[in-house]
Amino acid sequence: MTMFLSGLLYSGYIAVFIIPTTWAFYLTSVLIGIGAALLWTAQGHFLVENSEASTINRNTGMFWALLQCSMLFGNLYIYFDWNGRTEISDNSRRNIFLSLLVASILGTLSFLVLKKSHHEEEMLSEEEGQTLLSTRMMYKHRANAAMQDTKSEFKTMLHVLKTKTILLLSPCMAYSGLELSFYSGVYGTCIGATAQFGEAAKGLIGISGIVVGIGEIVGGGLFGLVCKNNRFRRTSVVFLGMVVHFVAFYLVFLNIPDDAPVVFETTTQTTPYLTPSISIALLCSFLLGLGDSCFNTQLYSILGRVYAEQSTPAFAIFKFIQSVFAAVAFFYSGNLLLMWQLLLMVILGFTGTLCFFMVERMQNFSVDLQEY
Repeated sequence: MTMFLSGLLYSGYIAVFIIPTTWAFYLTSVLIGIGAALLWTAQGHFLVENSEASTINRNTGMFWALLQCSMLFGNLYIYFDWNGRTEISDNSRRNIFLSLLVASILGTLSFLVLKKSHHEEEMLSEEEGQTLLSTRMMYKHRANAAMQDTKSEFKTMLHVLKTKTILLLSPCMAYSGLELSFYSGVYGTCIGATAQFGEAAKGLIGISGIVVGIGEIVGGGLFGLVCKNNRFRRTSVVFLGMVVHFVAFYLVFLNIPDDAPVVFETTTQTTPYLTPSISIALLCSFLLGLGDSCFNTQLYSILGRVYAEQSTPAFAIFKFIQSVFAAVAFFYSGNLLLMWQLLLMVILGFTGTLCFFMVERMQNFSVDLQEY
């Protein structure tokens, strides 16, 4: 039910763009933030509840690959529909958002056919056994149960937040927020502002989004379906993600002008170390998507493994930390030169990877003790 209500908020946000008004933009922007927090937490909980220790890696990878298909198909639609246009008509804009609205509504309705959680089944069976109660008493009972659940979840969240595992994973979660804002907003803007790409620069923004989506899908599919489940898998994938991202950052540093994030009304004025290459720029897009899938799938996997009984607060904390650092990155991205943004991500990415290794080592040691 939480996912269904969140889907309605997403659909409402999309609908605003069909006939846009200022007050509706502000209102739905707040509502979609609430909806996103609820949806991601509920999805993580649903994923863990329907997975076992032996299947959490596979299910996480499949979930991530399917999720990122939206990035691929959405950018493909925009690229072919808007290619060569200098102005976007109201009719074209309405058609796009009508299509998105239909897709969103269908996806929201699909939540209703998902298997109910154990907690919801227990509540329904309890209510069926209270058929003699009045409707008013039944709804009062539901409200009291919801309040008790909310208080219990909040206390659990505070407890989970203080655990050593969450504290150690926090740098990795924070890094996922920084690199999320970089590949989803900053890097495409940098490509579009690069003077050396000429008239093709703006069109490359959409292509870059497509290639990022391909990298995400390849990563999610590869790590979810191909790699075998074993205790060393998560650290290997996270290490691969760090290496892939660091290679991408170095190539971006060489290929994109340093002032690309901070120019708005003009194109870049500085010259990068290499002559800007479209091929290298798109390769970086792919590597950014691939590396992002490495970190996110393994964060979901380890949280689902460690906090199988407390998945809701664990995923809520993850999305909170990630969202805060993504917001911070978007705030400074228009005022900080490219090399400093890359340096911040390198430092936090390296720290986050080391902390992830420590958590995995702790889990392996715990498993060894149980087996002994």
